Amino acid sequence: MLTDTRRSPYAKMYPVDGTRWTDGLWKDVEDTVFKVTVPHLRAMFDAPDISHVLENFRIAAGEAEGDFDGTVFGDGDFYKWMESAMYAAVRTNDQALMEALDKYIELIEKAQQPDGYLSTKQIIGERTGKAQRMGDINDFEVYNFGHMFTSAALYYRLTGKDRFLKVASRTADYLDHLYEEARRTGEVRTAVCPSHYMGLIELYRATGDPKYLRLAHTAIELRDSVQDGLDDNQDRIPVKEHRKIIGHAVRANYLYAGLADLYMEEGDPEYKTVLDSVWDDLVRHKIYITGGCGALYNGASPYGNFFSHQLIHQAYGYPYQLPNTTAYNETCANVGLVMWAYRMFLADPQPEYFDMIERVMLNTNLASISLDGKRFFYQNALARAKKLEFELVWPLSRTEYITSYCCPPNLARNLAQASEYAYTMSEDTIYVGLYGSSETKIALPNGTTCTLVQETDYPFDGHVDFIVRDLTGPGKLAVRIPSWAHGAWLNGDLVEQPCYAEVDLKEGVIDLDLPIDFRLTSANDMVEEDQGLVCVECGPLVYCMESPDADVETLNQLRMDVFPHLKPRWIRICGREILALTGEMRCKPAVPEDTLYHPLIVGPEEYIPVQWIPYFAWDNRGMGEMKIWFSTGL
Repeated sequence: MLTDTRRSPYAKMYPVDGTRWTDGLWKDVEDTVFKVTVPHLRAMFDAPDISHVLENFRIAAGEAEGDFDGTVFGDGDFYKWMESAMYAAVRTNDQALMEALDKYIELIEKAQQPDGYLSTKQIIGERTGKAQRMGDINDFEVYNFGHMFTSAALYYRLTGKDRFLKVASRTADYLDHLYEEARRTGEVRTAVCPSHYMGLIELYRATGDPKYLRLAHTAIELRDSVQDGLDDNQDRIPVKEHRKIIGHAVRANYLYAGLADLYMEEGDPEYKTVLDSVWDDLVRHKIYITGGCGALYNGASPYGNFFSHQLIHQAYGYPYQLPNTTAYNETCANVGLVMWAYRMFLADPQPEYFDMIERVMLNTNLASISLDGKRFFYQNALARAKKLEFELVWPLSRTEYITSYCCPPNLARNLAQASEYAYTMSEDTIYVGLYGSSETKIALPNGTTCTLVQETDYPFDGHVDFIVRDLTGPGKLAVRIPSWAHGAWLNGDLVEQPCYAEVDLKEGVIDLDLPIDFRLTSANDMVEEDQGLVCVECGPLVYCMESPDADVETLNQLRMDVFPHLKPRWIRICGREILALTGEMRCKPAVPEDTLYHPLIVGPEEYIPVQWIPYFAWDNRGMGEMKIWFSTGL
């Protein structure tokens, strides 16, 4: 399982392990990840002339000659890939992959230094004088540690093997000595992209050794001692004073996910205040309709005045600052948001957290990977123009290999682990997270056991059957009524408002009907780029339009009626069945594209046939325009 909060005194929910997708969208995604994405990423990591990641481990372990090459965070990215491979091996009973993982762990152990230190750039560099330990926070050493901790704890939970866990524990012990020295001298430095907060607490939960919980507490506490902190790293002010979501989005989401973990172990109410406040700022002011977050290539802090602002990259910007064509939304930030939201739910089971997980995973995370499972987005735009007069940092279409290869393995583990988000449980109640055809055997803490089968075509259809078998005692099923679903029916009873609606567990069928109808959504008027525009949503899915979906010079010619007539239609993209929406839109005359301003052009508008597809399916039909938001012309 992803994490184990059964012994966490301030957790209100516990994971449900062993759910398996049986059909539908999530089964398709899982099969693609296991069969295509996991081996594709493995080949990228194994190629010395591409990523050089495994070659770095071989050189560090003394099995190969050469210098360090590739990214400084490649070690951590490989640990993330290992998580996806663990799920693939265990869920498909792939013994060859399991043996390969054991050999990778043996290689990692061989590269580890006697004092527990393990980051290949520095291990290799110390031999030649080209690098030294902890000389630059942007060498991502502690980031590499943190992902190792999480990966090792997961491997132990999935397989019962503790060799990797022992490697991780030795590195954590090294980190413990490092922090003790920092506490003694007062020379404290932030670790960027702080994966180690979550990782240390996973070590604690896996081993039961309280020193790793103390170390996580120390790591977060010492943030407040950083000299000349940066908003980019969220360490310019003490963590307990945080009330807004700021800075580098990946770093923020990892920080608050780790803080939520620490809260579930220690129960500090000041941490809960921080978490609730920054979450509220995110959902009220800085989240895209797709669930993407971290809107800006470069932004400034909302704290302080103009002269104290600091430049921030991959940034949460000002409230409502949500550009479309240049939207950043790094894939790692979106994956980090899922991890943070999940921990918020375990601490405080409110449906809004799983609504967010569903929005992010079904929209922006699925859009980050091609339907064939081989190509990836680093950033996730909400519009693609016919041409741009400037060059963006990352490609405008997905690619098989990205120089900064942190996102593909992060996404792979997120999608490989999607079934972990299907259910959670309290003492006597099963809570529904993600919907999808699945089967699981559940043992509630009160002693009740059952087999729970879910049959549905969700997210394309809102009917869900929960089939309860082999029930041994009392319990409840808490069914998530999403925020977009007004007027759901549960076992024949109307549920008018979004909530967790509870029914008693019983042998047989519990049926749910969610209103999967299209709707038009508009943004707050403070979102300047979307003023007067609407987008199409259907159930939990955001829809978009691409160049093949309308016979026009540019999609900017199209205007949406406020009461459109849209019909569902099944189409195939890259061999995948996709539910499109068809209808008509008004088409205005094209305007000059090579001038900044031009005379108003007014002409007759005619209706033309158009089609919308789910946002997650875009960029699979060649290069062209893409739009989510359209003018109504009102």
